[in-house]
Amino acid sequence: MELSINQQALAYLLSAILFILGLKGLTHPSTARRGNVYGMLGMLIAITATLMGRDVQSYGFIIAGVAAGAVIGSILAARIQMTAMPQLVAALHSFVGMAAVLVGIGTFLHHRSADLLNPVLMAEISAGVVIGAITFTGSVIAFGKLQGLLSGAQVKFAGQHLLNALIGLLAVALAVHFAMTGSLLSLIAMTLLALTLGVTLIIPIGGADMPVIISMLNSYSGWAAAATGFTLHNNLLIIVGALVGCSGAILSFIMCRAMNRSIINVIFGGFGSESGGGESAGAQAAEKGVKSASVEDAVYWMEDAGKVIIVPGYGMAVAQAQHSLKELMELLQGRGVEVKFAIHPVAGRMPGHMNVLLAEADIPYDNVLEMDEINPEFPSADVVLVVGANDVVNPAAKEDKSSPIYGMPILEAGRARQVYFLKRSMRPGYSGVDNLLFYQDNTSLVFGDAKDTIEGMNAALKGGGH
Repeated sequence: MELSINQQALAYLLSAILFILGLKGLTHPSTARRGNVYGMLGMLIAITATLMGRDVQSYGFIIAGVAAGAVIGSILAARIQMTAMPQLVAALHSFVGMAAVLVGIGTFLHHRSADLLNPVLMAEISAGVVIGAITFTGSVIAFGKLQGLLSGAQVKFAGQHLLNALIGLLAVALAVHFAMTGSLLSLIAMTLLALTLGVTLIIPIGGADMPVIISMLNSYSGWAAAATGFTLHNNLLIIVGALVGCSGAILSFIMCRAMNRSIINVIFGGFGSESGGGESAGAQAAEKGVKSASVEDAVYWMEDAGKVIIVPGYGMAVAQAQHSLKELMELLQGRGVEVKFAIHPVAGRMPGHMNVLLAEADIPYDNVLEMDEINPEFPSADVVLVVGANDVVNPAAKEDKSSPIYGMPILEAGRARQVYFLKRSMRPGYSGVDNLLFYQDNTSLVFGDAKDTIEGMNAALKGGGH
């Protein structure tokens, strides 16, 4: 059965509506599952309508590609750990970018052989190839940093912003020349420059800013898809690309505001993010020493507390400790203790990372508060339990002007009566910044695997504590 142009357009319209409803559903954890269902249904309708359109002449390569993709996707979905989800997202962004590049080049070669090239089409190809190439290599670099294949530290060199500007201007100039002449050489040079720009833009970004980069690359992938939609004359691809591009850009802006970062700094590879000189406050505080504590010490404080606030971080994800935290919350609540979870917008390795993990453990949404909501409650908390978080509670963001995270709003955990850090070692967080909270008089560190430590706390609470 072949769909007419009008029937296909109606199917695409329905898909677009479902995608919009899906995005709206993803704005809150309680409706996220429904949003995912809307999105999957919209994609199913979109794929079906496309395959039944009159433009499809043969299904052989399509079926082979879909089957291979389904097998690979199923294996990845079954094996991927939540700790590796940010890396997976970065990898998927790179696929979108490379797809845009390949579609653009393939369309050019096909239309050139049929003598169907025109300036408008070549301008659309230029946009898709440039944005797609930047997205591809930028996402590969982000994947390498998140996976630990590349250093998470900032990689800076003299004149890097001037170099980025020159590469960008040359790529634009070649794109204009390609649109006017249809030169294959211009297309190749433009693509290579855009691939290089993706590297030089993302490589300077330090670990502390990686959540923003993930959302920004998400935006780039959307714009690449939208440009490809113009090339293929596919209205749904234009709509979906614009939705992803805009939502990613808005999320990036929100993340930058949460980290006191300029969106311009992120887009142009950390421009203006250099820190001042002088001895850091962390180096001075290190001379004061750090107190360590046992599981029993932490339990002693928590079981008699009126309020306990738990701050989860990437270490919780690595240890898969969210289910143990759920049990700890229930045990404390059984003793009349008020328990809340404090979420920083950039905790983890991508936006919403901690929310997803806590939802996986069925921790009630009412117990999970964002930074602006929970910060006023820290002074009234008897205990703050920091589980694998670091940078998001680091007072250096407020006190140390030489710190690369200076100016970033933080969870004000240090204002509680007592703070317990669950950590494997004294290593700093992903940004590589020493945590000044370790050295406060009301802070103690409990060393060990987060899951094992929390399970020890649960056993102590079940046994009656002290």
